[in-house]
Amino acid sequence: MGSYAEILPQTTTPPKEIEKKEEKINYKDLPCPIPYEEIHREALMSLKPDLFEGLRFDFMKGITQKFSLSHSVFMGPIEIPSQSSETIKVPTSHYEFGANFLDPKLMLVGRVMMDGRLNARLKCDLTEDLSLKANAQLTQEPHMSHGMVNFDYKGKDSRSQLQLGNGALIGASYIQSVTPHLSLGSELFWAGQHRKSGIGFAARYNTDKMVATGQVASTGLVALSYVQKVSEK
Repeated sequence: MGSYAEILPQTTTPPKEIEKKEEKINYKDLPCPIPYEEIHREALMSLKPDLFEGLRFDFMKGITQKFSLSHSVFMGPIEIPSQSSETIKVPTSHYEFGANFLDPKLMLVGRVMMDGRLNARLKCDLTEDLSLKANAQLTQEPHMSHGMVNFDYKGKDSRSQLQLGNGALIGASYIQSVTPHLSLGSELFWAGQHRKSGIGFAARYNTDKMVATGQVASTGLVALSYVQKVSEK
């Protein structure tokens, strides 16, 4: 007479060994990082939304497919810097007239205020990898007008920027993807008019559900941010 082990079929099977294959990183096909100046982009969008106190009315009218005019009216208090802990608010109102030209490779935006100030922005794609950005503010007050030009070069897995501004301002930054999720960068600047210089470093780690960034500079700046995606909405 045989044993039960010989008669009854085996009902248990040995546990399957789950082999986790390590992701092979192709260092020749890393993603292009975002610009150095935008490493805190997700945190700024979440923590500093466009909020205001008062009344604002915006109207835009398209003249052609690429050209449009805009009108903006704002009425409400504005905060004035103060040495005391109390917030000082002064009621104000202003009107802006704007003109916009939008093209796939060229963007021109201009705004004129009631006090005579003119704000202008330019973005031009010189090539597929090189773009030019410029912004300027012209005022009637002496020594208050300023402008800046930014050249942005987009590499396969890196970005580099060169900034030139009035007051003998020169700045440069570089950011490089070292893994599919981690990018490291550095910046330096020289303000000739104020005889000041500085250097900074930054790191950014991002996945599909989170973004963590850190930035330090010789000027005393220390900035840390963390954004977690909790749902698809």
